Amino acid sequence: MSRTAQLHSLLAQRILVLDGAMGTMIQSYKLGETDYRGERFADFAHDLKGNNDLLCLTQPAIIKEIHAKYLAAGADILETNSFNATSISMADYHMEHLVPELNFAAAKLAREAADEATAANPAKPRFVAGVLGPTSRTATISPDVNDPGYRNVTFDQLRAAYLEAIDGLVKGGADILMVETIFDTLNAKAALFAIEEYFEQNNLRLPVMISGTITDASGRTLSGQTGEAFWNSVRHARPLSIGLNCALGPDLLRQYVEELSSKADVCVSAHPNAGLPNAFGEYDMGGDEMAVHIGEWARAGLLNIVGGCCGTSPAHIAAIAKAVEGVAPRKPPKLAPAMRLSGLEPFNVGKDSLFVNVGERTNVTGSKAFARMIIEGRYDDALSVARQQVENGAQVIDINMDEGMLDAEAAMVRFLLLIASEPDIARVPIMLDSSKWNVIEAGLKCIQGKGIVNSISMKEGEAEFIERAKLCLRYGAAVIVMAFDETGQADTYARKTEICARAYKLLTETVGFPAEDIIFDPNIFAVATGIE
Repeated sequence: MSRTAQLHSLLAQRILVLDGAMGTMIQSYKLGETDYRGERFADFAHDLKGNNDLLCLTQPAIIKEIHAKYLAAGADILETNSFNATSISMADYHMEHLVPELNFAAAKLAREAADEATAANPAKPRFVAGVLGPTSRTATISPDVNDPGYRNVTFDQLRAAYLEAIDGLVKGGADILMVETIFDTLNAKAALFAIEEYFEQNNLRLPVMISGTITDASGRTLSGQTGEAFWNSVRHARPLSIGLNCALGPDLLRQYVEELSSKADVCVSAHPNAGLPNAFGEYDMGGDEMAVHIGEWARAGLLNIVGGCCGTSPAHIAAIAKAVEGVAPRKPPKLAPAMRLSGLEPFNVGKDSLFVNVGERTNVTGSKAFARMIIEGRYDDALSVARQQVENGAQVIDINMDEGMLDAEAAMVRFLLLIASEPDIARVPIMLDSSKWNVIEAGLKCIQGKGIVNSISMKEGEAEFIERAKLCLRYGAAVIVMAFDETGQADTYARKTEICARAYKLLTETVGFPAEDIIFDPNIFAVATGIE
């Protein structure tokens, strides 16, 4: 049986235990600058203390020992020591060039420890989760208070950084890829895009775990999404699990785990902190206290995978493992099909939904006043139009920048980045509307929620249609399909039906597109065209 099959089999039988904090354990070793440098980096020109991922190269025995302590405590899944091992985060230490080696070493150390524990007790197989952290930058939030449309990282830069890290983790022996501590869903979408790209390029597939971070009692991520909106944004990746970790202790995190448990039709994970940090940045909640909370979660049917984040130790994991032992795992609910969109908040369209109101005034082809604002660079005024649309009841806003006097791609990107800083607008999903694929794709790289692409068609043939549909799915968007094919617009009922049926078959069978995320536009313009 493959490790992936073993993992699925075990998840059906019991709650699996994740390990605890790596940072807490490293701190207990009281390492200094010399320890971080080791012999290899003794003369490195920059300070290295605090670069915990580097210890996979300079102090591998310590990292492996920490893994072994968590395994002895009862952990089924080890997280690799690679939280900051991307070129973006390693730039802080001037060590971008080490990223492939760091990830490979991190996975290899965890693999060795896991295999040794499995060999000692074959009845309890252990697994390695290759960790992809959030990086030190955010694609949704501007670091410049004077320019809300500015970003210091792009989707493509994140994607490239994650691809490099993924390669090392997979080659080092990871069984699972875990995108964790997500405070910005757009960063996570770049990681998930890179994962799917890597899988396709290398003809393999590993289970994927996704874990977000609720930053405070508001119940939202740092980039503003609610838990359900976050799930709607990433569910296209078809993960093994969705969950929450970091920021909060188990007492404050419970309600958000419960929400995910009711909304997600996959496994649910949680690895909370050992409470909130005290005045000295330390965590006071002990393992026994955490276990009381976690045990109640398990008995309430909320969990499939559980462990610990900041402040937790092998003692915490041992207590948690004991608390969930013998408790049946959560059974994912069977949800009715629905198009599950999101901005900062979820917007679900199911069979009982009424008409969906799409605000079209943020469309340069439909509003001369809006077009003039964009052409003249009056983006504050343009944002007021979008805000008014939402306030007046638009459940989705359609954005189109296809105007001859505009650089449509640049205008689309600028407007979307500004919208991201306006919660009263960004709470609703975005419909990206353009006749130019490059404009749509540029827009997809700017929205953290799940939006709608308007549109794709078979006008340029099946191959291009399939390719663009794959990308829409990979970016996490629903699609509008126009009734066009290689011979042009369908002009009869029979032709429209034929084209829609053909497109539907390609989308669902060839691409694997969820049926509930497909919208057909039959292009009915009888009055304007004279067609019957």
